[in-house]
Amino acid sequence: LKKRLEKCNQDILDYVDEFRDFSKMALSRLAGLNSYKAEVKSEVQNLLTRIERAQRDIDYFGSVTDSNPCIEVHEDLVKQQLLEEAEGKKKLKLMLNASCDHMLAGIKSLKIVKKTGDKHGSWMKDPGKKHTKIYLLNGSVNNVIFEFANIMTFMENNQTLSARRVTLPFPWEGTGHVIYRGFLFYHRYGSLNEIIKFNMQSRKVADQMLLPGAGRIPAYQLSPHTKIDLAIDEQGLWAIHAEPETGGNIVITKISHITMAVEHTWDTPCSSKDAEAAFMACNTLYVVYNSPSGGTSRIRCVYDVLDAVNTYEIPALHFPRRQGSHSTIHYNPKEKQLFAWGDGSQIIYKLRTQQKV
Repeated sequence: LKKRLEKCNQDILDYVDEFRDFSKMALSRLAGLNSYKAEVKSEVQNLLTRIERAQRDIDYFGSVTDSNPCIEVHEDLVKQQLLEEAEGKKKLKLMLNASCDHMLAGIKSLKIVKKTGDKHGSWMKDPGKKHTKIYLLNGSVNNVIFEFANIMTFMENNQTLSARRVTLPFPWEGTGHVIYRGFLFYHRYGSLNEIIKFNMQSRKVADQMLLPGAGRIPAYQLSPHTKIDLAIDEQGLWAIHAEPETGGNIVITKISHITMAVEHTWDTPCSSKDAEAAFMACNTLYVVYNSPSGGTSRIRCVYDVLDAVNTYEIPALHFPRRQGSHSTIHYNPKEKQLFAWGDGSQIIYKLRTQQKV
Protein backbone atom coordinates (compact mmCIF):
# COMPACT_ATOMS: atom_id res chain seq x y z
CA LEU A 1 0.00 0.00 0.00
CA LYS A 2 2.89 2.34 0.85
CA LYS A 3 4.47 1.72 -2.53
CA ARG A 4 1.19 2.43 -4.28
CA LEU A 5 0.79 5.75 -2.43
CA GLU A 6 4.36 6.75 -3.35
CA LYS A 7 3.62 5.96 -7.03
CA CYS A 8 0.41 8.08 -6.92
CA ASN A 9 2.31 11.02 -5.45
CA GLN A 10 4.94 10.70 -8.14
CA ASP A 11 2.29 10.58 -10.85
CA ILE A 12 0.69 13.77 -9.44
CA LEU A 13 4.05 15.54 -9.42
CA ASP A 14 4.64 14.48 -13.00
CA TYR A 15 1.19 15.81 -14.02
CA VAL A 16 1.91 19.14 -12.27
CA ASP A 17 5.20 19.49 -14.13
CA GLU A 18 3.49 18.71 -17.46
CA PHE A 19 0.74 21.30 -16.71
CA ARG A 20 3.36 23.97 -15.90
CA ASP A 21 5.13 23.28 -19.19
CA PHE A 22 1.85 23.46 -21.10
CA SER A 23 0.89 26.75 -19.37
CA LYS A 24 4.23 28.32 -20.24
CA MET A 25 3.81 27.25 -23.87
CA ALA A 26 0.21 28.62 -24.03
CA LEU A 27 1.22 31.92 -22.48
CA SER A 28 4.06 32.22 -24.92
CA ARG A 29 1.71 31.63 -27.87
CA LEU A 30 -0.82 34.17 -26.51
CA ALA A 31 1.91 36.78 -26.20
CA GLY A 32 2.85 36.13 -29.80
CA LEU A 33 -0.79 36.46 -30.91
CA ASN A 34 -1.17 39.78 -29.06
CA SER A 35 1.97 41.06 -30.70
CA TYR A 36 0.67 39.95 -34.13
CA LYS A 37 -2.74 41.51 -33.41
CA ALA A 38 -1.09 44.85 -32.57
CA GLU A 39 0.92 44.72 -35.79
CA VAL A 40 -2.18 43.98 -37.90
CA LYS A 41 -4.14 46.76 -36.17
CA SER A 42 -1.34 49.23 -36.89
CA GLU A 43 -1.20 48.23 -40.56
CA VAL A 44 -5.00 48.52 -40.94
CA GLN A 45 -4.94 51.97 -39.33
CA ASN A 46 -2.23 53.11 -41.73
CA LEU A 47 -4.21 51.78 -44.68
CA LEU A 48 -7.40 53.61 -43.56
CA THR A 49 -5.44 56.85 -43.21
CA ARG A 50 -4.09 56.50 -46.74
CA ILE A 51 -7.59 55.72 -48.10
CA GLU A 52 -9.03 58.78 -46.34
CA ARG A 53 -6.33 61.03 -47.82
CA ALA A 54 -6.92 59.61 -51.29
CA GLN A 55 -10.68 60.15 -50.96
CA ARG A 56 -10.13 63.81 -49.96
CA ASP A 57 -7.94 64.29 -53.04
CA ILE A 58 -10.58 62.69 -55.27
CA ASP A 59 -13.34 64.89 -53.78
CA TYR A 60 -11.22 68.02 -54.26
CA PHE A 61 -10.40 67.33 -57.91
CA GLY A 62 -14.00 66.28 -58.55
CA SER A 63 -15.37 69.54 -57.13
CA VAL A 64 -12.95 71.56 -59.26
CA THR A 65 -13.64 69.77 -62.52
CA ASP A 66 -17.42 69.20 -62.11
CA SER A 67 -18.55 72.52 -60.57
CA ASN A 68 -19.89 73.95 -63.83
CA PRO A 69 -21.91 70.85 -64.85
CA CYS A 70 -23.49 70.79 -61.35
CA ILE A 71 -24.58 74.41 -61.71
CA GLU A 72 -25.99 73.68 -65.15
CA VAL A 73 -27.98 70.72 -63.84
CA HIS A 74 -29.31 72.87 -60.98
CA GLU A 75 -30.34 75.59 -63.43
CA ASP A 76 -32.03 73.01 -65.64
CA LEU A 77 -34.02 71.72 -62.67
CA VAL A 78 -35.14 75.25 -61.77
CA LYS A 79 -36.18 75.90 -65.37
CA GLN A 80 -38.09 72.62 -65.44
CA GLN A 81 -39.89 73.48 -62.19
CA LEU A 82 -40.82 76.94 -63.51
CA LEU A 83 -42.16 75.42 -66.72
CA GLU A 84 -44.20 72.86 -64.76
CA GLU A 85 -45.53 75.61 -62.50
CA ALA A 86 -46.54 77.74 -65.48
CA GLU A 87 -48.17 74.74 -67.14
CA GLY A 88 -50.06 73.96 -63.92
CA LYS A 89 -51.37 77.53 -63.70
CA LYS A 90 -52.38 77.40 -67.35
CA LYS A 91 -54.34 74.19 -66.76
CA LEU A 92 -55.99 75.74 -63.69
CA LYS A 93 -57.03 78.80 -65.68
CA LEU A 94 -58.53 76.61 -68.37
CA MET A 95 -60.31 74.50 -65.79
CA LEU A 96 -61.62 77.53 -63.90
CA ASN A 97 -62.47 79.60 -67.01
CA ALA A 98 -60.25 82.65 -66.57
CA SER A 99 -62.88 84.89 -68.22
CA CYS A 100 -64.34 85.35 -64.72
CA ASP A 101 -62.71 88.73 -64.11
CA HIS A 102 -64.75 90.58 -61.49
CA MET A 103 -64.15 90.95 -57.76
CA LEU A 104 -66.17 92.19 -54.79
CA ALA A 105 -65.80 95.92 -54.18
CA GLY A 106 -68.50 96.40 -51.52
CA ILE A 107 -71.88 95.39 -50.11
CA LYS A 108 -74.31 98.10 -51.10
CA SER A 109 -77.59 97.03 -49.50
CA LEU A 110 -79.46 94.39 -47.58
CA LYS A 111 -83.02 93.14 -47.54
CA ILE A 112 -84.49 91.02 -44.76
CA VAL A 113 -86.86 88.85 -46.78
CA LYS A 114 -88.37 86.95 -43.86
CA LYS A 115 -87.73 85.84 -40.30
CA THR A 116 -88.57 82.20 -39.84
CA GLY A 117 -86.96 79.09 -38.45
CA ASP A 118 -84.16 78.40 -35.96
CA LYS A 119 -81.07 80.46 -35.25
CA HIS A 120 -79.11 78.27 -37.68
CA GLY A 121 -80.14 77.34 -41.19
CA SER A 122 -79.73 78.16 -44.86
CA TRP A 123 -81.88 79.21 -47.78
CA MET A 124 -81.05 79.50 -51.47
CA LYS A 125 -81.97 79.35 -55.12
CA ASP A 126 -80.52 76.96 -57.68
CA PRO A 127 -78.19 79.13 -59.82
CA GLY A 128 -77.83 76.31 -62.33
CA LYS A 129 -81.54 76.28 -63.19
CA LYS A 130 -83.82 78.85 -64.84
CA HIS A 131 -86.69 78.38 -62.36
CA THR A 132 -87.33 80.78 -59.45
CA LYS A 133 -87.77 78.16 -56.71
CA ILE A 134 -86.66 78.94 -53.15
CA TYR A 135 -85.31 76.23 -50.84
CA LEU A 136 -85.34 76.46 -47.04
CA LEU A 137 -83.22 74.12 -44.90
CA ASN A 138 -83.95 74.86 -41.24
CA GLY A 139 -81.58 73.88 -38.43
CA SER A 140 -78.04 72.52 -38.30
CA VAL A 141 -79.30 68.90 -38.19
CA ASN A 142 -82.42 67.99 -40.15
CA ASN A 143 -83.63 65.94 -43.11
CA VAL A 144 -86.61 67.94 -44.45
CA ILE A 145 -86.29 70.58 -47.20
CA PHE A 146 -89.07 73.09 -47.94
CA GLU A 147 -89.35 73.99 -51.61
CA PHE A 148 -91.31 77.12 -52.64
CA ALA A 149 -92.44 78.04 -56.15
CA ASN A 150 -90.94 81.55 -55.90
CA ILE A 151 -89.90 84.19 -53.38
CA MET A 152 -93.45 85.60 -53.11
CA THR A 153 -94.75 82.19 -52.04
CA PHE A 154 -91.87 81.93 -49.59
CA MET A 155 -92.79 85.27 -48.02
CA GLU A 156 -96.37 84.16 -47.25
CA ASN A 157 -97.21 83.63 -43.58
CA ASN A 158 -98.08 79.93 -43.59
CA GLN A 159 -95.04 78.50 -45.27
CA THR A 160 -95.71 74.80 -44.55
CA LEU A 161 -98.97 74.76 -46.53
CA SER A 162 -97.51 76.38 -49.66
CA ALA A 163 -94.23 74.43 -49.66
CA ARG A 164 -93.31 71.08 -51.15
CA ARG A 165 -91.61 68.89 -48.55
CA VAL A 166 -88.61 66.84 -49.62
CA THR A 167 -87.40 64.25 -47.10
CA LEU A 168 -83.77 63.16 -47.30
CA PRO A 169 -82.67 59.56 -46.64
CA PHE A 170 -79.85 60.88 -44.43
CA PRO A 171 -79.93 64.11 -42.36
CA TRP A 172 -77.50 66.96 -42.99
CA GLU A 173 -74.94 68.40 -40.60
CA GLY A 174 -74.20 72.12 -40.32
CA THR A 175 -75.52 74.74 -42.71
CA GLY A 176 -73.02 74.45 -45.56
CA HIS A 177 -75.24 72.76 -48.15
CA VAL A 178 -75.97 74.01 -51.69
CA ILE A 179 -78.40 73.19 -54.50
CA TYR A 180 -76.93 73.24 -57.99
CA ARG A 181 -78.37 72.03 -61.29
CA GLY A 182 -81.12 70.05 -59.62
CA PHE A 183 -78.95 68.37 -57.00
CA LEU A 184 -78.51 69.02 -53.29
CA PHE A 185 -74.94 68.67 -52.04
CA TYR A 186 -74.58 68.31 -48.27
CA HIS A 187 -72.42 66.99 -45.43
CA ARG A 188 -74.02 63.82 -44.09
CA TYR A 189 -74.78 63.96 -40.36
CA GLY A 190 -72.73 61.53 -38.25
CA SER A 191 -70.00 61.13 -40.85
CA LEU A 192 -66.54 62.67 -40.67
CA ASN A 193 -66.33 64.00 -44.23
CA GLU A 194 -68.96 62.34 -46.44
CA ILE A 195 -70.65 64.60 -48.99
CA ILE A 196 -73.97 63.41 -50.46
CA LYS A 197 -75.24 64.32 -53.92
CA PHE A 198 -79.05 64.09 -53.85
CA ASN A 199 -81.34 64.32 -56.88
CA MET A 200 -84.14 66.76 -55.96
CA GLN A 201 -86.41 65.49 -58.73
CA SER A 202 -86.16 61.72 -58.26
CA ARG A 203 -85.53 62.11 -54.51
CA LYS A 204 -82.68 59.62 -54.58
CA VAL A 205 -79.00 59.70 -53.68
CA ALA A 206 -77.10 60.09 -56.94
CA ASP A 207 -73.54 59.89 -55.61
CA GLN A 208 -71.31 60.48 -52.59
CA MET A 209 -67.66 61.20 -51.84
CA LEU A 210 -65.23 61.56 -48.94
CA LEU A 211 -63.46 64.94 -48.75
CA PRO A 212 -59.81 64.29 -47.68
CA GLY A 213 -58.66 66.17 -44.57
CA ALA A 214 -62.06 67.67 -43.78
CA GLY A 215 -64.47 67.24 -40.87
CA ARG A 216 -62.10 67.15 -37.89
CA ILE A 217 -62.51 70.78 -36.83
CA PRO A 218 -65.13 73.44 -37.65
CA ALA A 219 -64.69 75.42 -40.85
CA TYR A 220 -65.31 78.60 -38.81
CA GLN A 221 -64.69 79.08 -35.10
CA LEU A 222 -67.90 81.10 -34.61
CA SER A 223 -70.03 78.51 -36.46
CA PRO A 224 -68.93 75.24 -34.82
CA HIS A 225 -71.92 73.33 -36.23
CA THR A 226 -70.46 73.54 -39.77
CA LYS A 227 -67.46 71.32 -40.47
CA ILE A 228 -67.74 71.42 -44.29
CA ASP A 229 -69.14 74.47 -46.07
CA LEU A 230 -70.07 73.89 -49.70
CA ALA A 231 -70.20 76.83 -52.10
CA ILE A 232 -71.19 77.67 -55.67
CA ASP A 233 -69.69 80.34 -57.91
CA GLU A 234 -69.32 80.93 -61.65
CA GLN A 235 -67.06 77.86 -61.89
CA GLY A 236 -69.26 75.39 -60.04
CA LEU A 237 -68.90 73.47 -56.78
CA TRP A 238 -66.36 74.17 -54.02
CA ALA A 239 -65.77 72.91 -50.48
CA ILE A 240 -64.47 75.13 -47.67
CA HIS A 241 -63.08 73.63 -44.47
CA ALA A 242 -60.23 73.91 -41.95
CA GLU A 243 -57.52 71.43 -41.01
CA PRO A 244 -55.36 71.03 -37.87
CA GLU A 245 -52.28 70.59 -40.09
CA THR A 246 -52.71 74.11 -41.47
CA GLY A 247 -52.91 75.61 -37.98
CA GLY A 248 -56.66 76.03 -38.37
CA ASN A 249 -56.33 78.00 -41.60
CA ILE A 250 -59.03 77.54 -44.21
CA VAL A 251 -58.59 75.08 -47.08
CA ILE A 252 -60.60 75.27 -50.31
CA THR A 253 -61.19 72.40 -52.71
CA LYS A 254 -62.63 72.48 -56.22
CA ILE A 255 -64.99 69.54 -56.78
CA SER A 256 -66.55 68.32 -60.02
CA HIS A 257 -70.31 68.49 -59.46
CA ILE A 258 -70.72 65.77 -62.11
CA THR A 259 -68.19 63.12 -61.02
CA MET A 260 -67.78 64.21 -57.37
CA ALA A 261 -64.00 64.06 -57.85
CA VAL A 262 -61.50 66.48 -56.29
CA GLU A 263 -60.02 68.70 -59.02
CA HIS A 264 -57.60 70.81 -56.95
CA THR A 265 -56.97 71.95 -53.36
CA TRP A 266 -55.50 75.20 -52.01
CA ASP A 267 -54.19 76.02 -48.52
CA THR A 268 -55.11 79.64 -47.79
CA PRO A 269 -53.65 82.17 -45.32
CA CYS A 270 -57.17 82.87 -44.00
CA SER A 271 -57.65 81.88 -40.37
CA SER A 272 -60.79 80.15 -39.13
CA LYS A 273 -60.39 81.96 -35.78
CA ASP A 274 -63.22 84.50 -35.27
CA ALA A 275 -64.63 83.54 -38.69
CA GLU A 276 -68.37 82.98 -38.93
CA ALA A 277 -68.84 82.20 -42.64
CA ALA A 278 -67.27 82.41 -46.09
CA PHE A 279 -68.26 82.25 -49.74
CA MET A 280 -66.67 81.80 -53.17
CA ALA A 281 -67.18 84.33 -55.98
CA CYS A 282 -65.32 84.24 -59.30
CA ASN A 283 -62.55 81.86 -58.10
CA THR A 284 -62.03 83.97 -54.97
CA LEU A 285 -62.61 83.11 -51.32
CA TYR A 286 -64.10 85.80 -49.07
CA VAL A 287 -63.98 85.04 -45.33
CA VAL A 288 -66.40 86.85 -42.99
CA TYR A 289 -65.30 87.60 -39.40
CA ASN A 290 -67.17 88.79 -36.33
CA SER A 291 -66.81 89.02 -32.57
CA PRO A 292 -67.87 86.04 -30.41
CA SER A 293 -70.70 88.09 -28.88
CA GLY A 294 -72.02 89.12 -32.32
CA GLY A 295 -71.31 92.50 -33.85
CA THR A 296 -70.67 93.91 -37.30
CA SER A 297 -69.70 91.24 -39.81
CA ARG A 298 -66.81 92.13 -42.06
CA ILE A 299 -64.69 90.51 -44.75
CA ARG A 300 -61.06 90.60 -43.64
CA CYS A 301 -59.42 87.86 -45.71
CA VAL A 302 -59.58 87.39 -49.48
CA TYR A 303 -57.83 84.63 -51.41
CA ASP A 304 -57.86 84.34 -55.21
CA VAL A 305 -56.81 80.87 -56.40
CA LEU A 306 -55.42 82.32 -59.65
CA ASP A 307 -53.54 85.21 -57.98
CA ALA A 308 -55.54 87.69 -60.05
CA VAL A 309 -56.47 89.79 -57.00
CA ASN A 310 -53.97 91.78 -54.95
CA THR A 311 -55.47 90.93 -51.58
CA TYR A 312 -53.30 93.45 -49.72
CA GLU A 313 -55.01 96.36 -51.49
CA ILE A 314 -58.54 95.28 -50.56
CA PRO A 315 -59.95 97.16 -47.56
CA ALA A 316 -62.07 95.42 -44.92
CA LEU A 317 -65.62 95.16 -46.29
CA HIS A 318 -68.39 95.64 -43.73
CA PHE A 319 -71.92 94.32 -43.94
CA PRO A 320 -74.29 97.33 -43.73
CA ARG A 321 -76.58 98.45 -40.90
CA ARG A 322 -76.89 95.20 -39.01
CA GLN A 323 -75.66 93.83 -35.69
CA GLY A 324 -75.67 90.08 -35.15
CA SER A 325 -74.11 86.99 -36.67
CA HIS A 326 -74.50 84.77 -39.72
CA SER A 327 -74.70 81.00 -39.74
CA THR A 328 -74.63 80.91 -43.56
CA ILE A 329 -73.59 83.21 -46.39
CA HIS A 330 -73.88 81.81 -49.91
CA TYR A 331 -73.12 83.57 -53.19
CA ASN A 332 -75.55 83.24 -56.08
CA PRO A 333 -73.50 83.69 -59.28
CA LYS A 334 -76.61 84.03 -61.43
CA GLU A 335 -77.98 87.05 -59.54
CA LYS A 336 -74.66 88.32 -58.12
CA GLN A 337 -76.19 88.39 -54.63
CA LEU A 338 -75.54 86.85 -51.22
CA PHE A 339 -78.21 84.68 -49.61
CA ALA A 340 -77.56 84.78 -45.86
CA TRP A 341 -79.14 83.36 -42.70
CA GLY A 342 -78.66 85.64 -39.72
CA ASP A 343 -80.16 84.79 -36.31
CA GLY A 344 -83.24 83.21 -37.92
CA SER A 345 -83.65 85.90 -40.60
CA GLN A 346 -83.35 85.23 -44.32
CA ILE A 347 -81.35 88.09 -45.86
CA ILE A 348 -80.29 89.12 -49.35
CA TYR A 349 -77.19 91.30 -49.77
CA LYS A 350 -76.67 93.12 -53.06
CA LEU A 351 -73.06 93.45 -54.12
CA ARG A 352 -70.91 96.05 -55.83
CA THR A 353 -68.23 94.55 -58.08
CA GLN A 354 -65.29 95.81 -60.09
CA GLN A 355 -62.77 94.43 -62.60
CA LYS A 356 -59.86 92.44 -61.22
CA VAL A 357 -56.60 94.35 -61.54
